[in-house]
Amino acid sequence: MHGSNPTKTLARTAAATVAAAALVAGLVQTASANEPRAAAAGEPTDITTISTGYSIPWGIHWLPDNSSALVTERDTFKVFKVTPDGQRTEVGSVPESQTTGGEGGLMGVAVDPDWATNHFVYFMHTSSEGNRVARMTYDGTRLTGYRALLKGITKNRYHNGGRLAFGPDGHLYASTGDAQNTALAQDKNSLNGKILRMTTAGEPAPGNPFGNHVFSLGHRNPQGIAFDPQGRLWEAELGENARDELNLVKAGDNYGWPLCEGNCSQAGMTNPKATWTTAEASPSGIAIVDSAVYMASLRGERLWQIPINAGNEDVGTPRAHYVGTYGRLRGVTKVPGADALWLSTTNADGNGGEPAGSDKIFRVTIG
Repeated sequence: MHGSNPTKTLARTAAATVAAAALVAGLVQTASANEPRAAAAGEPTDITTISTGYSIPWGIHWLPDNSSALVTERDTFKVFKVTPDGQRTEVGSVPESQTTGGEGGLMGVAVDPDWATNHFVYFMHTSSEGNRVARMTYDGTRLTGYRALLKGITKNRYHNGGRLAFGPDGHLYASTGDAQNTALAQDKNSLNGKILRMTTAGEPAPGNPFGNHVFSLGHRNPQGIAFDPQGRLWEAELGENARDELNLVKAGDNYGWPLCEGNCSQAGMTNPKATWTTAEASPSGIAIVDSAVYMASLRGERLWQIPINAGNEDVGTPRAHYVGTYGRLRGVTKVPGADALWLSTTNADGNGGEPAGSDKIFRVTIG
């Protein structure tokens, strides 16, 4: 929940001026002075506003034909089609969705890799009994045919997780929070505090380590998942009061919560690849471009760039971009066929101090 730190617009403007000067001068923020080196990654070279008028855009996912992306709004439950040049059209809403008065609502979206054939789109959203993974049909113009695939993910005002992504194995992965019940994260039979792996019918994927939906455990509030070109799964996670995390997720591994926050000396726990103070990050979405993980930060109001290495599991020194310039950053998604990102704000969420309709999507070029 620590991402809910109110920010004033005037303070943000002043911070942006200082941050821009620091970045021009070559000053960076690092996770550790002796962090192992990793492959060089390009820097963001340009940022432009691509689409406007949103209220808490949460998930972004491109269609496989690259003709447009689908964007969800958390509290309105609306879904928009957005073309590469930023034109947006409302294509429907997700039925049976509810807010939680905090972080729940309509969250992640993922388009089926076989969308051209089956027209399936998947959503994670809060409903009356808990959080769900659901499927709808999208014909390129409108959404129809709602079907709940997986129920029983406990909800709460905060810590709902919510991200969806398809892996190179064709299975659907989902990040779930601990629903403010820390014991759930260590319970292998609970769907909460986990990365889940399922078939497109919502069943446990073959080969899952515990014979159920659970792929990994010991997560507090994971809100970002993405696969790199090597097929590895990276995950960004909000800590409690001390450390936020970037994890390299493997089947059956335990990432420590609530026994550990950040690095952990307890046997059987897997350490994160990088950590930050909660004021520096409060991460949400992540994407991978040009040998780096790009991590959007809520309370930290910045975009983190973390170099990764194709040949080993080392990460390089994180670099911060746009510190305080655009406010709370929620979603980040690779633009197909380009070294570029779409990056969304979430300043209309009650913590950013801006009114409904003020959120934006930017296009960031990676040089």
